[in-house]
Amino acid sequence: MPDGAGDANSLPAAVPLFPLPNVVLFPRAILPLHIFEERYKQMTADVLRGHRQVAMALLRRGWEKDYYGRPAVDPVVCVGTIVSHERLADGRFNFLLEGHTRARIVREIGTEPYRLAELEPLAEVNTDEGGLLALRSALAGLFRRESYASLPAGRQIRELLARGVPTAVAADIAAFHLLSEHPVDFRQELLGEADVRTRVRRIVDAVADLKPAWVNVPGDAKLN
Repeated sequence: MPDGAGDANSLPAAVPLFPLPNVVLFPRAILPLHIFEERYKQMTADVLRGHRQVAMALLRRGWEKDYYGRPAVDPVVCVGTIVSHERLADGRFNFLLEGHTRARIVREIGTEPYRLAELEPLAEVNTDEGGLLALRSALAGLFRRESYASLPAGRQIRELLARGVPTAVAADIAAFHLLSEHPVDFRQELLGEADVRTRVRRIVDAVADLKPAWVNVPGDAKLN
């Protein structure tokens, strides 16, 4: 990982924005992306020569009218690091972007074909683990059940909690993998929620509401 990558206190002075209409990246989640538009091919080539940072931004409603211009985006973004990439023979790219920092757009800058912005990390409150113990216990209790552990990334989330990673990190991973079918506005609200206790509570409640009915286990037992 390049120097400064993933460090909320050392975001580059200018970070490319990659706006999409239905994608919300969360810190510590990894998003596969295929890059084929000329402006974003140039963006990718440029950042790979430097800090490897890209900010995923959510396009606001009505973006279709100005997609090839500068349609409005939500001011809260998730900055990520390109952790691996493949350049195809025709100049397209595949890469994996690992989120690391919630940030807010201060202003857009630059004249490149792609969009660049000055960002500031989102200041969070109620980050202490002591205030999250009950929510952590509830989340861990869900993923001790086989029906939840067998969901996408379910075992990863269970292992993260067992290893003692911060509750907010495990909750973000759960939100990215398990709430992808929820309305994009809800997922964007979770990204932009600066009160960690409120954010984790909303994620735990949403994951609990999934209520996976059963999974196949040895002996064809069904678990609620």
